[in-house]
Amino acid sequence: MNHELIKKVEILADAAKYDVSCSSSGVSRTNKGGLGNAAGWGICHTYTADGRCVSLLKTLMSNYCLYDCAYCVNRRSNDIPRASFTSRELAELTIEFYRRNYIEGLFLSSGVLKNPDHTMELMIGVLKDLRQVHRFNGYIHLKTIPGASRELVRQAGLHADRLSVNIEIPTEINLKKLAPEKDHQSVYRPMNQIREGILENREDRRKYRSAPRFVPAGQSTQVIIGASGESDRDILSLSAGLYSRSELKRVYYSGFVPVNAYDPRLPRLKAAPLVRENRLYQADWLLRFYGFEASEITDGPTPDLDLEMDPKLAWAIRHPEWFPVDVNRDDYQRILRVPGLGVRSARLIVMARRRGTLRPEHLAKMGVIMKRASFFITCGRPSLSTIGDLGPEHVRRLVLGKKKSKTDPRQLLLPFPE
Repeated sequence: MNHELIKKVEILADAAKYDVSCSSSGVSRTNKGGLGNAAGWGICHTYTADGRCVSLLKTLMSNYCLYDCAYCVNRRSNDIPRASFTSRELAELTIEFYRRNYIEGLFLSSGVLKNPDHTMELMIGVLKDLRQVHRFNGYIHLKTIPGASRELVRQAGLHADRLSVNIEIPTEINLKKLAPEKDHQSVYRPMNQIREGILENREDRRKYRSAPRFVPAGQSTQVIIGASGESDRDILSLSAGLYSRSELKRVYYSGFVPVNAYDPRLPRLKAAPLVRENRLYQADWLLRFYGFEASEITDGPTPDLDLEMDPKLAWAIRHPEWFPVDVNRDDYQRILRVPGLGVRSARLIVMARRRGTLRPEHLAKMGVIMKRASFFITCGRPSLSTIGDLGPEHVRRLVLGKKKSKTDPRQLLLPFPE
């Protein structure tokens, strides 16, 4: 690898680090004489220093950009090193890294060169080289450029495993303030086109098994947290709407990183709001797997999530009238709302109670976190220590008092509430 190409990799891989809307799972593609394969439930085999598991080559096609977004390090007005790959260079680089066992797939994004269609054509050129010339079967995630034509979006979907179109700023008014050249319509249009393509392809494959797959791993998006003044209620309402109408697999939440501190339109932050980002991921999990509505997670007079506790526990403390839940009698959806109890343990409870009355020791063996769940359930015997007896504020103090640690509190947060 020559020195010029190494320099491009350094610049463009580093420039891509702020885009978190990449995933390396969700699709299977078997090797039929080509190079590589895509694993059905994840191709991640290496871990970064912060615990993230990645084996994708994550890079930009180019960090030159027409736009001057206040929050972006690659904005037009920034004086930074610039570089661009050709389609052939990036395809060969991906294959070379794959052969050296550095990666198993590609995440590709780009600054906007000339116009959205021109940029998309260059990116699709990389995908065509990989799929058709090198016969590469590995996982590819392509970030669609807002404003690109329907035909280019369709071509991208036939070569990529997943497409993403980043919303970035949750509301139109704040997007216009921070990125005057962008609008939400240019984001929602390709989102809808991808959704339509997925639904049409699903129907085609029911009739014809040989029909080519269109975005088999679905689509995702990214929202920047903390760059503008939206509440968590605004963000979760946006996410809930996207999940219900856009065939979206994931919404990624990215804590705002103050890379352009000189811009007066941006908030003065010393670091990314990681705790808030984590709480939003936990709330997102409640939306997708626990049957919560966005209006429930941030109900009441406070439009933002409680940073001291996960949103499921915060909801339970705000709603003592729901508890205690009788794990031996109540239905699955009601049991699922008990803090300290996840999807797997709720299913185990419903199955196990058919054989007899469940006791606290049985729940502990199923993985229920009894130090938390005990305040919200009854199981086989009368309890005098539920939230109804102790009161919400006392339960809150008891639960938070059990979290004392010298460890950085940001490291104690888990992405999935129970």
